[in-house]
Amino acid sequence: MYRHLLGRRKGLCALIFLIWLDLTSAMWPFPPKRFSGNSLVGAGSMGIDVVGRVIAFGDFNGDQYLDALALSDDQQTLSIYLWSHDEFTFKSSATLQHPRKIYNVVPGDFTHSGKLDLLVMAQGATSSQLDMSLYSALPGGGFNLSPIPVPASALAQPIPIDVDGDMKIDLLGITPSSSSSSSPFQVWQNVWNASQPHSPVFSVIDPLFQGQQCTLASPHSNAVVDLNGDCLADVFLLCDDGKGGKTYQIWVNNKNQGFSLALQGAMPSGVQTVSFADVDRDGTIDMVFVTCSSVSSSTGVGSDCAINIGYNQQLGLCGPGDSGVKQGARMCRPPEDLCVADPAFKFDLTPSDDNQNYARVPIDTLFPGSSLVVMDNTQVPPLPLALKLGDANLDGFPDLLAIISTGQDHVPKLLFSVPCASGVIGCSNGAGKRGWAVHTKGMDALDSIKDARSVSFLDMDEDGSLDIMVQRTSGSGRGNIMFVQNNFYYDAFFLKAIVLNGACGNGWCYGPNGTDRYHPFGVSYSGASYKYTVLDTTGSRSAAQVGQLPQTSYQSLHTPYSFFGLGRTNNYIENLFVGSTMHTAQHYINIEGVIPNSKVVILPPSNPGDPWKRELFLKPGEWIPWVTLTVVLGTIILAVIVLVLHLNEKHEDELERRRASHHINFDAL
Repeated sequence: MYRHLLGRRKGLCALIFLIWLDLTSAMWPFPPKRFSGNSLVGAGSMGIDVVGRVIAFGDFNGDQYLDALALSDDQQTLSIYLWSHDEFTFKSSATLQHPRKIYNVVPGDFTHSGKLDLLVMAQGATSSQLDMSLYSALPGGGFNLSPIPVPASALAQPIPIDVDGDMKIDLLGITPSSSSSSSPFQVWQNVWNASQPHSPVFSVIDPLFQGQQCTLASPHSNAVVDLNGDCLADVFLLCDDGKGGKTYQIWVNNKNQGFSLALQGAMPSGVQTVSFADVDRDGTIDMVFVTCSSVSSSTGVGSDCAINIGYNQQLGLCGPGDSGVKQGARMCRPPEDLCVADPAFKFDLTPSDDNQNYARVPIDTLFPGSSLVVMDNTQVPPLPLALKLGDANLDGFPDLLAIISTGQDHVPKLLFSVPCASGVIGCSNGAGKRGWAVHTKGMDALDSIKDARSVSFLDMDEDGSLDIMVQRTSGSGRGNIMFVQNNFYYDAFFLKAIVLNGACGNGWCYGPNGTDRYHPFGVSYSGASYKYTVLDTTGSRSAAQVGQLPQTSYQSLHTPYSFFGLGRTNNYIENLFVGSTMHTAQHYINIEGVIPNSKVVILPPSNPGDPWKRELFLKPGEWIPWVTLTVVLGTIILAVIVLVLHLNEKHEDELERRRASHHINFDAL
């Protein structure tokens, strides 16, 4: 009898507990997490079901969420996928059919309308040229299906650049007729005039490049990025020396005086692709490139490959109490004056134990018995695969994303940048600037992929963490794109920033009827530069630099915004210097006290004399509901305490009043 009653009581308690759980879950105001687990989580195709590849990123509808442009396997069909924040997926929006085989697409605001146009680079009429055409964006959405013809280029793909400081997208490259000239560089100058019904987009001119011009490599890693430290984008060119090797040229931007050749030299033997990032977080942009002794023409896998880092040697950040000037010469950069050019900047790519400004990390020291995939042969012509750099763990130092070949498997791998110490790969005898560590914990989503052909960083849903997109040679039958959500928790901060191009006077853009309006957020402007200083939790100050959309050639898949980790900090960002490509005396601005975990939109002046504008968008992090709940509960508890104390005091006052009313005044008697 006792056991029977005990069993009934346990069952009743369990029933009451389940009812309490149901009521709690029904009343709980916060939605459950979409992804669980402290790891990289496979998120599937996220709605991009095309059998092909993602060819570019951009904000096509101006809602400040990253969209994707996909190319089908026929290399002629383009599909735009818009990100839906409410449904947390990409939604198919528009499709374009191009008459020729597409090699590359550059989204950009070529018509200066505040919306993204599509510059399509495709198979030319002859084998030595690249056909180009522009699909202009329509004010109400979509694209004009009658493309505007653009003068053809040689096979080396031109890059977007603002050569004349008007914030409009020009192109730099070579034409079929100039390729044999001693001065082959040509500029497709943007001459678009919206008031003319049949206005051309570009006019090909000779650029102001003062120095001996090289022969551009094809394919190349040309970039528009600040390399001398003045927050004004310079030009990096990868050249062919005519003997089977590669050289580089760096052309410094002198505004209205054009570009001057500041630095040139030989690249190490077997160089493949060059990427750019501030690897050692010293406020300068470094080179990161791959070298291989040979590359298989059938698999795209290199032999004896290595990751190489050429550190940019420039003026460093001044220490406490240092003015930066000694005997009339500038020795360093004060925190409040970071955009000072260093004419003596240099790269030393000589491999030597004594050269601390060049590091070479063989792939087999990181992945014994493996090599690196450097070409994607599933595309015609084959695509060079650059190392992808992004701060995946928000510590302020960019990490590496690459595809490693082991046997027949092509597996994406993530390498974290770590401080140099004894036993760290990439550090010479424990010394050096940065080392690398293969991250293995929580990597099942990446390790399960055996057929990767391309990888890239992006921030899905703008939540402040760098996620990964993997493109595969096979798929589920509905596509071969896979997204991997970065669900690691890092107690560090980030910042996102984008510089707009001054379209529509940095205000509202209006459609033809004058009623439809939109913000010019989706412009994909190349050449902006960011430098910032931040204090960590120990009070140490450091500087870092990031470029905006430095490369677009060969489907490089850079995002139109800049993303950088801040590391652990308990303070605002001290100084955020934002540079543009304007040819004005003050081409940059210093923004002080920027809040971490936010997105900054910078609007340069569209007319001389106008002020800079900026907008700050805070990210509502997962901790916001908990802080709100804590504040509400704390307020309720304090209110209860105050009410109890008030009632007690009122009760004591009443007792004291009663005692006083019963007191007998004997003196009066």
